[in-house]
Amino acid sequence: MKPSTDADPSARERILTAAEALFAEYGFDATPTSRVAEHACVPKGLVHYYFRRKPDLLTALVRRLPDERVETCGIVVPGDIAASLRALVAELDARLSASRLLSHLLWREADTHSEVRDALQSRYGVLVGQVRAVILAAGVGGLAMADVDSAAGLVALAVSYRHSVARHTDDDAVSGEMDRELTFIARALAPSVKPA
Repeated sequence: MKPSTDADPSARERILTAAEALFAEYGFDATPTSRVAEHACVPKGLVHYYFRRKPDLLTALVRRLPDERVETCGIVVPGDIAASLRALVAELDARLSASRLLSHLLWREADTHSEVRDALQSRYGVLVGQVRAVILAAGVGGLAMADVDSAAGLVALAVSYRHSVARHTDDDAVSGEMDRELTFIARALAPSVKPA
């Protein structure tokens, strides 16, 4: 029997929540959709109604990651690239705090599922653009675009790595390390300006 189009709107969310928890605990390949259905308290057919193929669950989970688009006007400190980058990273970290397990799960599954890898690569591109925009908005003038692009890529890699292992790290130690990296990048971009 096919579910009606006015099926319980929370059923889809329960399925995703169950999939996230089970995939994180047992792995994607070791978790049958029947277990996801059981954990979500829905018939197995409803899982396939919302997600035709099991990998579609992973793709939907990627969309549950917090949006990485941050309005630069709220975080940029004009003339201070390091402070601006720190504010950006703090905002991204705050958004991640609600999805540490999901982030870790998806980075792990990216090794074997091209849909997840492609989605995470797309998110990385958004992050690079976000970092570039913050650097340019905070810049003190005379920044070489090649240097800005390199710095944006490095910061995005560092943030992506942190988020991929977030649930296994000591936040204070990682924050101190990130702060030093952001200061280093800011100094490299504007060597004639002494950061505060």
